[in-house]
Amino acid sequence: MRAIVCRELGSLENVAVEERDPLVPGAGQVVIDVRAAGVNYVDGLMCQGRYQITPPTPFVPGGEVAGEVAAVGEGAIGAEVGDRVIAMTGFGAFAEQAVVSVLSLLPIPARLGFGQAAALIQSYSTALFTLTRRTQVAPREWVLVLGAGGGIGLAMTDVAVALGARVIAAASTAEKLAAASAMGAEATIAYEDEDLKLRARELSGGGVDVVIDSVGGPHSEPALRATRALGRFCVIGFASGSIASVPLNQVLLNNRTVVGVDWGAWTMRAGDEHRVLLGELLAMVGDGRLHPPVPAERPLTDAARVMGELIDRRVSGKVVLVP
Repeated sequence: MRAIVCRELGSLENVAVEERDPLVPGAGQVVIDVRAAGVNYVDGLMCQGRYQITPPTPFVPGGEVAGEVAAVGEGAIGAEVGDRVIAMTGFGAFAEQAVVSVLSLLPIPARLGFGQAAALIQSYSTALFTLTRRTQVAPREWVLVLGAGGGIGLAMTDVAVALGARVIAAASTAEKLAAASAMGAEATIAYEDEDLKLRARELSGGGVDVVIDSVGGPHSEPALRATRALGRFCVIGFASGSIASVPLNQVLLNNRTVVGVDWGAWTMRAGDEHRVLLGELLAMVGDGRLHPPVPAERPLTDAARVMGELIDRRVSGKVVLVP
């Protein structure tokens, strides 16, 4: 089978295609024939050695996968060959096959294709975790989403709208803003050209209730200042490459709350609660409350290029690799 392998941390030029032996499941494991693998910002950071998790090399990147069960190991109860499944792999998704514990398998909702399913877990779980566990978004509240045209931004928009909130999408290009509008954003801000603070206040009638910041950099402070009294500022990540410094007096004077969000770390500590969250997510997808977009498909051999584009913020929406 073909696999994308990171031989050395650093340049994404160190990522290349290799031929490997077909996988064999161990006890309690299944082998998945990969039909699509979600590409995320953190995959590129890991290959560059810039993430808080530093995997030993060589390794196969890729943390979420959709496909069909190809082989079932001893004791892997509940899985059958041919099942359509999604799974978090941690590593190993950027290959023609992946091996995972049977306990990590989830059925693909009937209304989703493989590409949609592969791009679902990380982005949508982060969104649902943010808006229902780290804070509670109420109907009709205004939610300002920075980086709204990316995978996390589109998922945040979709989940917020499903929870009854009103979304203002902020992004860098017309293409990204159009994608967010298609997901249900009520208003948009081109934050490279418009005054983010003033425009967000104007659109929301005085200030937003919740900020979703996965971008960091120069946009964080104006977004914080656009938050109304008693509002919540959710820190998701720093896709701009710069960790923002914000004036904490702006938190104090308006009784604002800064909320840290690390869905991945939470899953490690709260496995049972995470399974409940995943159940809620799949139910919302299954009954049509959520509308995961159809991601752009790229060949497996484009892995390094796609990760580079994500790091450089040139990608609108989610991207999946297909064998």
